[in-house]
Amino acid sequence: MTRIVVVAASTFGAQCAELARVTPGVEIAGIVTAPRRFAISYSEQLVTNVLHADLESLAANWGVPSVVMTGPARDEALIAKLASWRPDLFLVVGWYHIVPRAWRDLAPAYGMHASLLPAYRGGAPLVWAMINGEREAGISFFQLDDGIDTGGIVGQRAVPILLNDTIASLYARVEIAGRAVLEATLPGLIDGSCTPRPQAPGSGSVVPQRAPSDGVIDWSRPSLDVYNFIRAQTRPYPGAFTFLGDERVQVWEAKLYDAPAEGGAGAGDIIGHISQGPLRGVLVNVGERDHALLITEASNAQGTAIDLRDGGEAWLKAIGRRRFGAPA
Repeated sequence: MTRIVVVAASTFGAQCAELARVTPGVEIAGIVTAPRRFAISYSEQLVTNVLHADLESLAANWGVPSVVMTGPARDEALIAKLASWRPDLFLVVGWYHIVPRAWRDLAPAYGMHASLLPAYRGGAPLVWAMINGEREAGISFFQLDDGIDTGGIVGQRAVPILLNDTIASLYARVEIAGRAVLEATLPGLIDGSCTPRPQAPGSGSVVPQRAPSDGVIDWSRPSLDVYNFIRAQTRPYPGAFTFLGDERVQVWEAKLYDAPAEGGAGAGDIIGHISQGPLRGVLVNVGERDHALLITEASNAQGTAIDLRDGGEAWLKAIGRRRFGAPA
């Protein structure tokens, strides 16, 4: 039996753990997970894993040992515990920390990355792909090494990015693709018939991690760019945002509106209201000589939904502002 230690803290990680558990020849030797809110090097504040899953309880249900990592990955007591589980392989999915060499000296580690490596190495690859207007994303199963997502590729699968996708619908399809890749390749890793394919040196791209503060909307961009920016950061992520005077507005959904914007309007100007029909909301001028966007779902800084059934007229009248942008 191949003893696998699962390293995961997300719903997708739990799904992959379930799949590994029913793979012939596999024994789950233990699970390493993390709390929903955790410290990480690129943020001075605790960050929230919005895709978090309770893998500690999952391990208890399976009768296997687990550990919730709250300190550094190189902690000697943690490494000793991992060694005591006698792993043959680490399966790393939905994990936000670097897997150190001290772990990989115990057993090789393989992980999932939501891009077609070597493209979009680094943080939030699906969000970046959608922001950048890519028409295709995907997922890669690869061997972890000392680099940032640079190890040999075990398997990949492409997933189209559709014009009506949000980050949630895209992520759901990528999860399906990832489970298919794992199911197809894990048996080969176990019996030695699957050999990781090296990535070409110097190829690909690296994108940085994203923080909630990175979600500010630039209304001077073309309408398709702003549309992509909003849908890439909508739920379950913190959301794109703008300001109406001093009022912070989270924009959860916007639609490309098939009508040219007003010629004299500036970027971010509110140019109309839609209060009839299935789509209702505020029309916003986006980019010079570009089309308008219709904001159909938004909330205030306290998280309360803004009523847009009247096209937002009552809300805008109460605030007394007609342009989205930086704080007044």
